[in-house]
Amino acid sequence: MLEKKKIGIMQGRLSKPRGKLIQSFPTKTWKKEFIAAKKLSINLIEWTLDFKNLHQNPLLTERGIKDINLLSKKHNVKIKTITGDCFMQKPFWKQKNKKIMLSLISDLKKILTSASRLKVKYLTIPLVDRGSIKNKSQENFLIKELLKLKNFLKTKKINILFETDLPPKESYLFIKKFNCKSFGINYDIGNSASMNFNPVNEFKYYGKYIKNVHIKDRKKYGNTVKLGNGNANFSLIFKLLKKIRYNGYLILQTARSESGNELKNISNNIKFLDQYI
Repeated sequence: MLEKKKIGIMQGRLSKPRGKLIQSFPTKTWKKEFIAAKKLSINLIEWTLDFKNLHQNPLLTERGIKDINLLSKKHNVKIKTITGDCFMQKPFWKQKNKKIMLSLISDLKKILTSASRLKVKYLTIPLVDRGSIKNKSQENFLIKELLKLKNFLKTKKINILFETDLPPKESYLFIKKFNCKSFGINYDIGNSASMNFNPVNEFKYYGKYIKNVHIKDRKKYGNTVKLGNGNANFSLIFKLLKKIRYNGYLILQTARSESGNELKNISNNIKFLDQYI
């Protein structure tokens, strides 16, 4: 069942953007975002991890984990999902220097361990842009390394999800190779619209693997735009989500508004979703 209480917000969207970046960890304002989320009656924030200053991210420090837990309890705003932009920015499956590659895989394990301490359910690895899989060698290496973590993921009670730019059938063939409940798909509505994928085919092939959804709108082969102004067929997609009895999170990863109007923009986005939930 699609529920309003399952609507969450991508971290950083409740703060003014850093420079021209549409998404980045809000270093100076991350604590304030718990307060802002509560004001909007949002009880979920999807955490973001950038490769730059990764080890200083609160999620990876003892003090940070304590602060996150305190803020989460105080404002009733939970962290159940993480977007690992750091993996897209520095993909270990493309790294030729073995020492660097092993360091990046070590970072993944540290992230999963910290996430587990916060009772996070899903960590998304974006296989898009710089993280996009370009050949079988990269794909096989990624699958081999992640399958080594199968028991680790089960013990830590956390899943790894993939956001891919692969066509529907190829996405299915990819996720099927993991053959394990600890892996799944993060479905990004806007990215699929931008790549002109047919939602019916997407849900036909890998609907049962979808465990998290990013709410976004994009023009065909274009950028992120205001919800309803792009090529995303929200009416069809929400019908398909209901058909597979999706009851996971709906994370707003929407277009930016004019700086200073972040809360009003998010409020309008929630109203937009009301017609489908």
